[in-house]
Amino acid sequence: MSTFKERLNSASSLHNSFVCVGLDPDPARMAVPDILEFNRTIIDATADVVCAFKPQLAFYEAFGIPGLQALEGTIAHIRRVTPHAIILGDAKRGDIGSTATAYAKAMFEVWGFDATTVNVYQGFDAVEPFLKYGDRGVFVLCRSSNPSARDIQDLPVEVGGTTMPVYRRVAERSEAWNSAGNVGLVIGATYPEELEELRKEHPTLPLLIPGVGAQGGDVVAATMYGLDKDGGGMLISSSRDILYASSDPKTYGDAARGAAIKLRDQINAAVQLWQASGGLTSEGGRPGV
Repeated sequence: MSTFKERLNSASSLHNSFVCVGLDPDPARMAVPDILEFNRTIIDATADVVCAFKPQLAFYEAFGIPGLQALEGTIAHIRRVTPHAIILGDAKRGDIGSTATAYAKAMFEVWGFDATTVNVYQGFDAVEPFLKYGDRGVFVLCRSSNPSARDIQDLPVEVGGTTMPVYRRVAERSEAWNSAGNVGLVIGATYPEELEELRKEHPTLPLLIPGVGAQGGDVVAATMYGLDKDGGGMLISSSRDILYASSDPKTYGDAARGAAIKLRDQINAAVQLWQASGGLTSEGGRPGV
């Protein structure tokens, strides 16, 4: 059985792409009112130029049962159209005991996601049930892309006589929990210095990198700092710039495809720069951007 990271890298190689499309249906912005129709068009238009799709569950739960039915149909459509794509259920679940176990079962057995996002504020107990699904990716919320992330994530903590910010402690523990090789980190492109720092310290963990495009993250920096030591191991996620590239019901699919291709090409150009500059050195250093 392939590991999650192997599946991730295979999906990236298949379409020469690190692009992950965030499927976040907003009724105020969708070109058509039906969620499933909207998602199908986006998926059909981008399936051969991206490696992953990331439904954010809140956008479906907000529609009640019809929204969950649309999510079910969306997952099924991705499996039909591009079966090798990674489907990442973005839920940021976080709880303990039987509740965490139920969350993990829902994400991996009921919905059948290839990966999910987890909030580990409650420590190892919050992530342990997810880790038992060894072939599924578990992306731990580490350095989020929002402006107020610093309110909590930058707070200093002392560990073994060393002082570090909370986000670095989360990354350290995530590395320690990675016995099955399926743990990754969520690190926002809006914090490139932290992204660079964390990649140096954790050169093999897969990264989910939100925040490019509408949130202002730089694509070149996200790529140069996000690639692992082998030149893979990352997903760069974009939602609004792709989903809402056009509000015209006749052209939104083509516009989404164009936006996805543009992002893919920007990333791939940065990959070439990364390769030309020597990539990630054996000492954990990284060339400047």
